[in-house]
Amino acid sequence: MPSVRLERLSFAYADSVPILSDVDLLLPSGFTALVGENGAGKSTLLALLAGALSPGEGRVRLEGATVALCPQEVHRPGDELFALAGREDGEARRLRASLALDPGDLARWETLSPGERKRWQLAGALAAEPEVLLLDEPTNHADADARALLVAALRRFRGVGVVVSHDRALLEAIAPRTLRLHRGEARLWPLPYGAARAAWEAELRAAWDRRGAAQDAARRAARKLDEARREREAAERAMSGRRRDPKDSDARTLGAKTLRAWAEDRLGRDVNRLRAAAERADDAVANALPAAALGGAISLGFERAPRPVLLSLDADVVRAGAMPVLRDVHVRLGREARVRVEGPNGAGKTTLVEALLGGSTLPPEKLLHLPQELPAGAGARLLEEVRALAPETKGRVLSLVAALGSDPGRLLASRDPSPGEARKLLLALGLGRHAWALVLDEPTNHLDLPTVERLEAALEAYPGAILLVTHDDAFAARVLGERADAPGGDPRAERWRIAEGRVAPA
Repeated sequence: MPSVRLERLSFAYADSVPILSDVDLLLPSGFTALVGENGAGKSTLLALLAGALSPGEGRVRLEGATVALCPQEVHRPGDELFALAGREDGEARRLRASLALDPGDLARWETLSPGERKRWQLAGALAAEPEVLLLDEPTNHADADARALLVAALRRFRGVGVVVSHDRALLEAIAPRTLRLHRGEARLWPLPYGAARAAWEAELRAAWDRRGAAQDAARRAARKLDEARREREAAERAMSGRRRDPKDSDARTLGAKTLRAWAEDRLGRDVNRLRAAAERADDAVANALPAAALGGAISLGFERAPRPVLLSLDADVVRAGAMPVLRDVHVRLGREARVRVEGPNGAGKTTLVEALLGGSTLPPEKLLHLPQELPAGAGARLLEEVRALAPETKGRVLSLVAALGSDPGRLLASRDPSPGEARKLLLALGLGRHAWALVLDEPTNHLDLPTVERLEAALEAYPGAILLVTHDDAFAARVLGERADAPGGDPRAERWRIAEGRVAPA
């Protein structure tokens, strides 16, 4: 049976803070969920396993196993996809059928949706029949039907699999164990993601409870020490204030003096003992200190738009390049609307969003657009933009970065942010502008799970207009609210459904 062993593995980029330190573990057959905050080193670990990076110390032992890596990006097709499209053997036909792939699609790669490209990418990796399969966000962009096809294909894999994903349902469906990266350390939990997360959160709560108990003990020790010191000071004052009668030399006076000396000595021993106890209690508080947690409530500044309609589109035809995608489009985004754009991969959701933005007359600073994928190099450019901000503005932006769950100091010290960190930087830069409208195209792509949950809560409270493209039903339900006709539903909630080249309310 194939396996992967990491032996005292450490890695850092140049002079940056170490991403992985002294990692030593065994990954058996089957899928392991690889989780952690953005920037924790998930994609870096996949690159180390694939041999694309060399560790600073230690090694990865694959025992000659063949490795396939599916990265997050799906910008261009590799030769393996054209090879798969041209094969006519039974296995190739089965694989293409299982993922609903048409070989003719490769000729129009630039017009395929990211979700369609992701299915081809995974098919190319599986066609190589690797013994180690590394997946970085395999369900990014995938609609419900595509996700079901991907899960079914992955369940048939029999080698060692490592999957990075913010898709909670995917992790629960295929990965019986969870590898968590946290502050340079890696810990393998023999549990699916949900149970593993509950376990480490319970450990954190227990650590805070231990710290609270240690603080109580330290306070009690300090009080006892203070009382003993006061008693000793009082005894010393009493001793120095007594004047011995020179004519009194009987044994009673000498006995009383001896008793007082013994009492003072006892108080001195008590003071020393309690001082040592107080020092031990202070040490216990320090040793019980859990790692400081990042993340917190995200406050979205807002000012109401003066115009009732923020974005609108009236078009006979909407094209993606030269190809007509949508016809007879008439849509409006009101200043308080909360709209979800729905449709299968390739239906034209992103094309509709881009057409709306192309006709926007809003001031750029009043519109936050988060696309499905940031262009190459965007992370480094955003990082330079943050570094160049005025101190006050930079402080606000970095506070939002911390609220989104990334360490600002670690991020500023990095050379090139991860895709998730780059998205956090863009969100942080935009949220401070009091935007009237948020246009979010698959906003959870590349974000770690805790960030997704914090973003859900923030967007739920946002009072402005939201145009949301997402395949994450749980995220959409919380951000936009239930349908207006449902009990307790948000009357602002709308759905634009794209089907057969038409956009209609759903």
